[in-house]
Amino acid sequence: MDGERRHPRFVVTSLPPERLDARALYEDFYCARGDMENRIKEQQLDMFADRTSTATMRANQLRLYLSSAAYILMHALRRLGLKDTDLAHAQCQTIRLKLLKIGAQIRVTVRNIWISLGCGYPYADTFAAVVRNSSSFALRC
Repeated sequence: MDGERRHPRFVVTSLPPERLDARALYEDFYCARGDMENRIKEQQLDMFADRTSTATMRANQLRLYLSSAAYILMHALRRLGLKDTDLAHAQCQTIRLKLLKIGAQIRVTVRNIWISLGCGYPYADTFAAVVRNSSSFALRC
């Protein structure tokens, strides 16, 4: 073991052993399923997809659509904008708190959009990296 702690995992399944070996079953099937459940939970908790308490079904459906769109945008931000940064694998809540929920002054001119962050903003370098990464790909309609 050489200082390495072992964490045995047990999966009870009805799949025949000839179909998948134990390691492939755990890593490719079971862990992937758990990761998907984590993404669903992340959308429910961090993007407020569980707030479907309005009086009409149509309003609840609209809330879920907006939450899903927000999650897709957040995933794109994480995958493309935050690539090669310390927040590249951060959860949505962390990205919201550290990168999006900040005080800034925005000035729009004819040719530019100026974003002035506070001098004490600790993630200014990450914010600048997102701007650089985002400018490297163009959105086409």
